[in-house]
Amino acid sequence: MAAAKKTETAVASEVAIEKVETPKKKATAKKAVKTASKKVEKRFAQPTFRDYDVIMKPLITEKAMDLMQRLNKVTVKVKADSNKAEVKMAFERIFQVKVVDVRISNVNAKITTRGSRYKGKISGFKKAIVTIAEGEAIDLFKE
Repeated sequence: MAAAKKTETAVASEVAIEKVETPKKKATAKKAVKTASKKVEKRFAQPTFRDYDVIMKPLITEKAMDLMQRLNKVTVKVKADSNKAEVKMAFERIFQVKVVDVRISNVNAKITTRGSRYKGKISGFKKAIVTIAEGEAIDLFKE
């Protein structure tokens, strides 16, 4: 009987110790969650004026829309003197998404006729196809 009383008191003291330790663990867990949420918010730097100069406007074509829906790729018109690194950094800063890959191509100028009489020229430009990380998306058509 004495042994039974000792075990009951030992069990009661262990339960009391566990109850005391659990709030400390929860408090540290809450602090960890708060710091993790702060890190997510500060994931990308603030955009600069140069970032807005590099990315000019989105290209809206059937092929570009298909790439956006199926492969999570965005096609944009970029400044002629920009390179892949600048486009990647500008895209990440402006849209706050993770960029996986950037492909750049120069679109040649085309000479055309307006009817049969008037000749014209469609100017060339540089375009970038930016692949966004899986699970992330951007809205190019904000209202």
